[in-house]
Amino acid sequence: MAHRVLILGGGFGGVAAATRLRALRPADDEIVLVDRRDYFMMGFRKTGEVVGAESMADGRRSLDALSAKGIRVVRGEITEIDPGGRAIDVDGERMAGDAVIVALGARTVPGAVPGLSEHGIDIYDPDEVPRAAAALRAMSEGTVAIGIFGAPYRCSPAPYELALLAAESAQKRGAAIRFTVFTPQPMSVPVLGPVGCGGIEDRLSGGGIEFRPGTKAKRVDAGVVVVEDVADVAFDLLLAVPPHRVPQVVADAELVGPGGWVRADARTLETAFPDVYAVGDVTGIAMANGQPFPKAGVMAAAQGEVVAQRISMRLDGGEPDATFDGAGHCFLEVGGGRAMQVRGNFLADPAPEVELTDALPEFLEDKRRYEREQLDAWFGGEG
Repeated sequence: MAHRVLILGGGFGGVAAATRLRALRPADDEIVLVDRRDYFMMGFRKTGEVVGAESMADGRRSLDALSAKGIRVVRGEITEIDPGGRAIDVDGERMAGDAVIVALGARTVPGAVPGLSEHGIDIYDPDEVPRAAAALRAMSEGTVAIGIFGAPYRCSPAPYELALLAAESAQKRGAAIRFTVFTPQPMSVPVLGPVGCGGIEDRLSGGGIEFRPGTKAKRVDAGVVVVEDVADVAFDLLLAVPPHRVPQVVADAELVGPGGWVRADARTLETAFPDVYAVGDVTGIAMANGQPFPKAGVMAAAQGEVVAQRISMRLDGGEPDATFDGAGHCFLEVGGGRAMQVRGNFLADPAPEVELTDALPEFLEDKRRYEREQLDAWFGGEG
C-alpha cells in the first residue's frame, strides 16, 4: 500500500527530511513538501548581503528543483493544521497523510515591540535585508545599533557576526560609524557560558563595538530604544532582531506548549500526536541545564534526517530506533577572512558540552564548503 508523508516547510529541516525520505521510500510513496515560498535560502547569506560582501541570491535555490528527485512540491499558504487527523488545509484544499513533519520555522514579529516596525529594520527578514544594506552603505558617520529584542532567536551568534563584519567594512571605507550591540540576555551566547562568551565579547571590544547585555527594550522611538532599568540606546540606524514566534497556524493547532513553541521530544522529535513530528526552529526543546536548544539550520537538518528514518521504519512496520544526538555547530565570521565555530553536544547531560573555537581561515572555508555541498546534495547543483 502506498503511503503519503506531509512535510510542512521548505527550510533546512523540511528539505533534509524530504530528500532523505525520498531516498528511503519506494517510488509509489508520496513525499509532499508544502511551503508558501518558492525557494530555499542559506540563512547566513543575509549577513553577507547587509555588509555588501555577498549576495543572498547565490545561496538561494528553487524548491521546484526537488521535483526532479520525485518530491511533490506544493506552493501555498497552510491555513489549518489538524494534528489529530494528520491533515492540513492549503489554500482551501484538504490534504492528509500517514505522517506529518512540522518544519515551519520561527517568524519574526516586529509588531510585538511598540515602534520597532516604524523605526527599525528587521535583518532576519530577507525582504528587508536590501533596505538594511542600502541604509548601512549610505552612512558615513553616526551610530548603528544592532538590537536583539527577545530570546530565543534564530542563529544566536549572527548579530555579533554582523557587528564585527559591519565594523570592519565601515573601517575599510573610512566611515566614522559607532556600533552598539544590545541583548536582553546576560551574555552574548549563553550556551557558551562566561568563558566562551568572553571570547566573543573581547572581539567586540577589540573592534570598538559597545556591547550591552541585560538590555530589555520597552519600545522604540525615533532615534532611541527605550529600555528597562538601564540607559536608553540612541541610534541613527537600528538593525533589529525582532522577537520570534511560531507561525499563527502552528499556534492554533494545539501543538504549542507554555513557552510558545512546539513541544517535541528532544531525541525522537515526536509531538503529543501519533505520527506527527516537529523539527527545527518551530520547536521548544530544553537542554539539560534548562536553556533552550539552539535554533540553527544545521540542527534542523540533522533532526529532519532522524525523523525521516523514524517515519520510514514505522511505515515498514518496524520499531524506529534513530535518535537525534544533539551534536552540531554553527559558524561565526569575525572578519579578516576568518571564522570561529560554536560546536559541541548540546544535549549532553548534566549540561551542554559546547566550545568556541579559535578564529581560523579554515573555518571560513568550512562554512563555504558546507553551503556548496549541502545545496548540491539537496538541489543537484541547480543555481
